[in-house]
Amino acid sequence: MTEFNVLMVGAGISGAVIGRKLAEAGHRVTILESRDHVAGNCHTERDSDTDVMVHVYGPHIFHTNDAEVWEYVNSFMNFMPYKNRVKTTSQGQVFSLPVNLHTINQYFNRTMRPAEAEKFIREEQADTTITDPQTFEEQALRFVGRDLYEAFFKGYTMKQWGCHPRELPASILKRLPVRFNYDDNYFFHKFQGMPEHGYTAMVESILDHENITVHLNTRFERAQADDYDHVFYAGPLDGYYDFDQGRLPYRTLDFDRFNYEGDYQGCAVMNYGEVSVPHTRITEHKHFSPWEEHSGSVCYTEFSRECGPQDIPYYPVHLMDANAMLKTYVERGKKETRVTFVGRLGTYRYLDMDVTIREALDTAEAFLNRSKDTPMPAFMKAPV
Repeated sequence: MTEFNVLMVGAGISGAVIGRKLAEAGHRVTILESRDHVAGNCHTERDSDTDVMVHVYGPHIFHTNDAEVWEYVNSFMNFMPYKNRVKTTSQGQVFSLPVNLHTINQYFNRTMRPAEAEKFIREEQADTTITDPQTFEEQALRFVGRDLYEAFFKGYTMKQWGCHPRELPASILKRLPVRFNYDDNYFFHKFQGMPEHGYTAMVESILDHENITVHLNTRFERAQADDYDHVFYAGPLDGYYDFDQGRLPYRTLDFDRFNYEGDYQGCAVMNYGEVSVPHTRITEHKHFSPWEEHSGSVCYTEFSRECGPQDIPYYPVHLMDANAMLKTYVERGKKETRVTFVGRLGTYRYLDMDVTIREALDTAEAFLNRSKDTPMPAFMKAPV
């Protein structure tokens, strides 16, 4: 077997999973990480005052229907049961999300059974004149109507994305989160949980291999690619080209962190759907580890805004208008022969953790299984 000298840019989930699989196959893997820790935005650490496990860059809840991915993460860290039950404050009341039978009955002051509620939404609330929803707003109006849209979707979306929902594509609401039963589990996947000792410990375990070398606080320079047989790049796609066509739009998050003695809000996530409230949500981190007991608490008040050059990019912004800049970067990237762009930043897509791991495993497998003279594609899945 030919031994390859491979460079991973980024020690987040993509770089760790690809790196581990290649290292196990006998290749030498070097990982460069610009931050002082691994695990990217999934980074977790213990708060020194309360001992609460804090999701430093905001909460990450693991959920998947992919049994292989679930088995993979559990092979590096035991996952504890966790169900994400989100609440939202709107119009002076606290409601359950996703919108379910309890939310509907509470909001409309009714006691409908499932079939009655479904008929009520379909015949009295939904805007059936919209037959082919193109925007976020049209998608919501078509399936739940104006009352529920304005109470639970409109304001939150405006704050989260910094624009009106009619400027966003309908695809953001891939599956409208409405249930005609009392199930308040935010996700519907078979496997759900949290790593017992945090995501950073899990990623450190993945990276613990003799063929992997990790360099923290180390930035990647494009000229370094010449020193390696192949580069897997999980940094910003536009950053690889030094932003010479401009910066792709992202949203970033600001957190006002505070400690509290006791239980601050009684749940892990409390959304605030009204535009008059500047923050999108408050997260209470000890509730993400319900198997632990803590007298103190760590909370984040979360604000979303446009991402600047010095900010951490969180969510790629795909507006209704075609993004010519993105297409330019993608077409340029496709011409690369020794670089593969991976992950959320490298492919300019919002990816859940399970999808990130699945794509990383598939990318590594494709690299290992290709013939000697077959080039590795620059994008396994391109954003456009």
